[in-house]
Amino acid sequence: MEGKYERIPSDAMGRDVHLWRFGWWGLPILVFPSAAGFAHEWQKEGMIDTLSPLLRAGKIKLYCPESNVAEAFTKAGDPRAKVAAHARYERFILDTMVPYIRRDCNLPDVRIGTVGCSLGGLYAALFALKFPEVFDWALCMSGRYETSQFLGGHDSADVYFNNPLAFVPNLRGAALERVRRNTHLTMVCGTGQWEEGCIEETIALCDHFQEKGIPHHRDIWGRESAHHWSWWKKQCVHHLLRRVGVGG
Repeated sequence: MEGKYERIPSDAMGRDVHLWRFGWWGLPILVFPSAAGFAHEWQKEGMIDTLSPLLRAGKIKLYCPESNVAEAFTKAGDPRAKVAAHARYERFILDTMVPYIRRDCNLPDVRIGTVGCSLGGLYAALFALKFPEVFDWALCMSGRYETSQFLGGHDSADVYFNNPLAFVPNLRGAALERVRRNTHLTMVCGTGQWEEGCIEETIALCDHFQEKGIPHHRDIWGRESAHHWSWWKKQCVHHLLRRVGVGG
């Protein structure tokens, strides 16, 4: 399926950011790439073709920006610089991508879904949990939710508030209520090949959601599933069909 490519200027990132968008109508969904961070990843891996029936039917619109995940999490470096890099990307999403999506949809207050697999699942969860008034649902597949492991044990307030397994257990009062009222997270992971770490962290975060009364759906797949695009395609189709009211 053909998409539209743009380079979007971002003050927060200090450069233009690559963006692919797909679809003409439907629920707006912000797609976060995995550890590669490329805007064209979902197209390259065949996810766009897999979702083409929903895109052509006007059920969903996908917005696929690049991320600076390597700079923020996966490459070696000063932990403080890595956290600052993630903060810049967060500002880009909130200050640039959200207004862009709302203008493109011609709906100034439209709420947005988030989707990601592997480290993209972390991003999808973070934005739904931290900004639930903007992002009303998240589909997180095979994510990692303990971010201190990527930051060499560095501890700060910025690390804490970007580490779901740290801050979610301590949510209470008004901060918890805004999450409860405004968003829903679908947490998906397999128990097969290469899902080590992902499955344990997915279950742990879901346990905290259950304890806190945060709306969520826990979907654990069997030993035949793997940390691989072939499975993320199946999981994504399954849950997006449920989301748009097609199928069970």
